[in-house]
Amino acid sequence: MTADPPLAGLRVLEFLGLGPGPFAGMMLADLGADVVAIARPGTPRPALAENRPVLEVDLKDRHGADLVQRLASRADVLVEGFRPGVMERAGLGPEPLLARNPGLVYARMTGWGQAGPLAARAGHDINYISITGALHHAARRGSAPAPPANLLGDFGAGGLYLVASVLAAVHERHRTGRGRVIDAAIVDGTTYLTSMLHEYRSRGTWSDEAGTNRLDTGAPYYDVYACADGRYVAIGALEDKFFTELAKLLDLDRAWIERRHDPGSWPELRRLTAQAVRRRTRDEWSRLAEGTDACLTPVLSLDEAAGHAHIRARDVLAPAPPAQDGWRPRLTGWPAPEPSGTDDALRRWDVERAEDPHTSPDHPERHEKHEEGSSR
Repeated sequence: MTADPPLAGLRVLEFLGLGPGPFAGMMLADLGADVVAIARPGTPRPALAENRPVLEVDLKDRHGADLVQRLASRADVLVEGFRPGVMERAGLGPEPLLARNPGLVYARMTGWGQAGPLAARAGHDINYISITGALHHAARRGSAPAPPANLLGDFGAGGLYLVASVLAAVHERHRTGRGRVIDAAIVDGTTYLTSMLHEYRSRGTWSDEAGTNRLDTGAPYYDVYACADGRYVAIGALEDKFFTELAKLLDLDRAWIERRHDPGSWPELRRLTAQAVRRRTRDEWSRLAEGTDACLTPVLSLDEAAGHAHIRARDVLAPAPPAQDGWRPRLTGWPAPEPSGTDDALRRWDVERAEDPHTSPDHPERHEKHEEGSSR
């Protein structure tokens, strides 16, 4: 018999937005939570919302607002990602909903947060990570910073930060019986992710000059190198015992095991490492590095990653649905949630659909989008 997933029985009401909010909703659903997502009528389903039912509701319509309030009264967690004030103007802010459901964990996902000089301004991942110092160090020395897609801010510092906060608040409610309001801001999460860099800087072992530190491509033994075929390998031989393996693999002079600790020697070591790596193709180096602790791995595309033996063994990618190409990552260790329609979800929550055509996803009338938009 398969055990229930860890969040079985936890009811989550999610207001669909973009990026970090849907990522958090997806993860909570993958962990077994009963997630019902709310979307504006006629809006395309965003990415990351495939594993849970989506109910189209016009929050400006009294029937729609009433349905959402009834769902919120039965929810354990509410997740929203609008700009500050949008939910309050819809009559769905924390105060009235917590008055009706004191145990509700009301989680607010924004880029800038609910307060502060930038709270009302638009922004995206690149903006949030820029003011925290994180983007500054995504650069080689003397080069412009290169945004790491939107993985760092939206998903690492946003969605994951939100899920951790929600789970902590749910645990707290077991003790207190009370919910709480969570102000999950990507700028806060990104700043928290830079904790180690701030600690290193306070010790005098991290420079504010990007591309000069051991972990930001300053060190030649923690960088990416071009191979004979124009593809790349990643090298992360930080410790002496691993660099010893790397030196053997690349046929470098063993004297570099000690010399590499002097930053003054880094330009020469980088030149020799690049010269050595260019002697073989990426896949040749990958095969030679297998079974060693040289910390050398191939840089793979998203599609190539699905074919890597370790990724296959971990079973972290599944084929995308037939109508799509490529692969879909999945949360390993837990069973995939069973598909559920909106009517099934409403029955589980013991909430009747309002007798109003505007709440039906099949109704042909399309309503104007909320002018406030998402906080992102």
